[in-house]
Amino acid sequence: MFVIIVYDVSVERVGKICQFLRQYLNWVQNSVFEGDLTESEMKQVEFGIKEIINLESDSVIIYSMQTEKFINRTIVGIQKVDTSSIV
Repeated sequence: MFVIIVYDVSVERVGKICQFLRQYLNWVQNSVFEGDLTESEMKQVEFGIKEIINLESDSVIIYSMQTEKFINRTIVGIQKVDTSSIV
């Protein structure tokens, strides 16, 4: 499945969540990751996020869809990373 994860966490946890998500997904912009995950990987990511964040004050939104095929992406301004290698 194709996943987009957007997070808003306390400054002291930003590095931890970013480092964790880089193990599974592609960093595309500050606080935004995307990529393909298996069902198992998705469960690992959700569990890992819950272990890192403060459930009372932090926020993570996970968008998931079966395929990236129907997503229309428009970038206004600079592109933070090269996404040409993202399948």
